[in-house]
Amino acid sequence: MHPDLSTHLHSDECNKIIQAYSQCHVDNPWKKFLGACNELDREMNACIKREREDRRKANKELAKERLEMVRLRSIEKAKEAQKLKSEGSS
Repeated sequence: MHPDLSTHLHSDECNKIIQAYSQCHVDNPWKKFLGACNELDREMNACIKREREDRRKANKELAKERLEMVRLRSIEKAKEAQKLKSEGSS
C-alpha cells in the first residue's frame, strides 16, 4: 500500500516517477500482476522514503529550535522572578 500519491504532496522528481508508475499500470493491465511495474514501484518507494526522511530531519531541527526558545524564555522568566523577589525583600 502506498501513501497518498497526490501531486501536491511530492517533489517534481517523485511526481515524474509516480506518473510513470501510474502509466505503467494503465499500459499493462495484466502484466502489472506479473511484475512489469515493479522497478518503477521500487523507485517510487525510495523517492517517497527520501522525502519522508528529509521532512523528518527538518522537523527535528525545528523542534530543537523551538525547545531552545522555550528554555531561554523560562530562564528569562526565572531571572525576572528572582529580580522581583530581591526588590520586594529589600
